[in-house]
Amino acid sequence: MRARGFAALVAGAVVVAGTVLAPTAASAAEKVVLSEGHTDAVDVHYEGGALSLKVNDDTVSPAVKRDPADVTFQVLPEAAMAVPDDPRFAFLGPAGSQVWLLPMTQDPDLLWPGWNTTTLDSGVFEGNKVRLSLVDVQGPGNVTLFTQDSFGGPIIKFRADDGLPDTIDVPVKTHAHSNWAFSALGSYTLKFQADATLTNGTTVSTGPVDYSFVVGELPGGQPQVSLSVSGMADEYQPNDTVTLTAVQTPQTELNNYHWFSKCPGAADWTVIPGEAGASYSFTATRELNACEYVAKLYDDDHAVAATSEPVTLWVAFPPQEPGTSQTITASIDETQGSLVISVNPDDRAVVLPPAQLNAAGDRWESNGELRPVTVTDTRAGQPGWSASGQIPADFTGPGGATFSAGYLGWSPRVLAPGSGQGVVAGPVVAPYVVGTGGGLGTSAVLGSASAGAGRGTAQLGAGLRLSLPTETAAGTYTATLTLTAI
Repeated sequence: MRARGFAALVAGAVVVAGTVLAPTAASAAEKVVLSEGHTDAVDVHYEGGALSLKVNDDTVSPAVKRDPADVTFQVLPEAAMAVPDDPRFAFLGPAGSQVWLLPMTQDPDLLWPGWNTTTLDSGVFEGNKVRLSLVDVQGPGNVTLFTQDSFGGPIIKFRADDGLPDTIDVPVKTHAHSNWAFSALGSYTLKFQADATLTNGTTVSTGPVDYSFVVGELPGGQPQVSLSVSGMADEYQPNDTVTLTAVQTPQTELNNYHWFSKCPGAADWTVIPGEAGASYSFTATRELNACEYVAKLYDDDHAVAATSEPVTLWVAFPPQEPGTSQTITASIDETQGSLVISVNPDDRAVVLPPAQLNAAGDRWESNGELRPVTVTDTRAGQPGWSASGQIPADFTGPGGATFSAGYLGWSPRVLAPGSGQGVVAGPVVAPYVVGTGGGLGTSAVLGSASAGAGRGTAQLGAGLRLSLPTETAAGTYTATLTLTAI
C-alpha cells in the first residue's frame, strides 16, 4: 500500500505561456478500460437541443469522446490507502481502515477522473450553469467525491451513504477534479445526471446515465498486456506479400484480434473483414501506399484489452521500361541549413493543477508537464546544439502579487529523437531553496546533442515542479518561459 494522504489547495492554478485550449474530440464505439491518466469522466454536452453526458478520454492522443456505456473505469489496487487519523475524515470510515482513492491532484500511476462543462456556451442556460447529480450508487461499499479547502478540510460533493441524490451547480466552462473514494473492492455502478434550464425557461435533462467502476483487479484476472505489430518492412515492391504479426507483451491466453486500416484521405479507421488472428497477410499495391495499420486485442467480454501503435506501408513505384521513363535528381544545398527551436502554436499553454501542501505542510507544491518542444538541425557541419529555457521575470498574480520564477523547476526528457541522433536530456533543476539556489529563473538546459549527433528533428519535454513558500498569496499566477537553441 502506498503512503499517501490529503493535502490542502491553493486557490487558482499556474499558467505558463499562452491560453488553455480544449482537446481534440473524436468518436469511438469500442469498449475500453481506463485505469491510468486523465479523463473527464462526466463530460456535459448540449447539441441539437439535447443535454448529454459523455466521457472525454484524454488517455489517448488525440482525445476521444466515448459513450459512458463503452467505458469501465478501473480504480487500481495501488489506490489503496489508510483513512487518516483526523476526525474531519471520519466519513470515510474508522481511522486506519482501508479505502481506495483516486486523488484530485494527478498521480500518473492512477486514473484522474473529473467533470467538465467547457464545451457549453455562455448565454444558453439560466445562470450559466448546469446541475450535476449523483442519483444512485450500486456496489459493495460507499462512494464519496470530495474536494478540500485551503486548510485541507474536506468539502463533500457527492456522498452515497447518507442519502441520494446529491446535487451541485457547475458553471459553464468548468473543468474540475475531486477525490473519488471507494470503501470496498468490487464493481460499482454510479448513476450521474445533468439538468439545466434554458434562458427561455425550457428545462433539459440527460436522465440517469450509468457509469461502471471496478475497484481492484478486473473480473477474470487478465494481466495488463501491451500490443505491437512486427513484420512491416521499410519498403515493398508492388505485388510483394506483406505479413504483419501482432505481438503481446506479456503473452496471454487472449487470441481474439481485429485488424484496422486507414489510408490517406480517410478520417477514421476501418475494420478489415475476416481478419481475427494474430497475423494478417496481403499484397502490396501502389494504391495502398502510405496506408496505416493497427491491431486490437479483445478480452472475453469483447472489450479492447490492448491496441498497437500504427505501422505505415510504403510501396515503391513499379519499374519503367527503358525509353518511357525520366530521371529526376533532387539536391539539398548544404549552405541553407539552420537550427530552429519551436513549439506548436496551438499547444503552448501549461496549466499546473492547483497547488497542495506537501507532506511536511511547509510548502505549496504542484506538478505538471511542459508542452512538447521541437528542435530541428539541418546544418551540414553538424556542430551539435543545446536547447535551454528560462523564465526571465517573476510570476505575476492578482493585485500585483508575485513570486520568483526560481520556485519552478523541471526534469527534462527526450520525447522523440530523430533517426541517428544522439540527443540527451538536460539535468534536473530543482525549485529554488535558500542557500542552494535552483529553479528556472536562470537559464537551464532542456536537451542537447554533441557534434556529429544533432542533425535531424528531436522533440523534448519536461516534468514541471512548483514549490512555493506557505505565505504565498492565493490566486492565479502567470509567467512566460523563453526557449533558445544554440
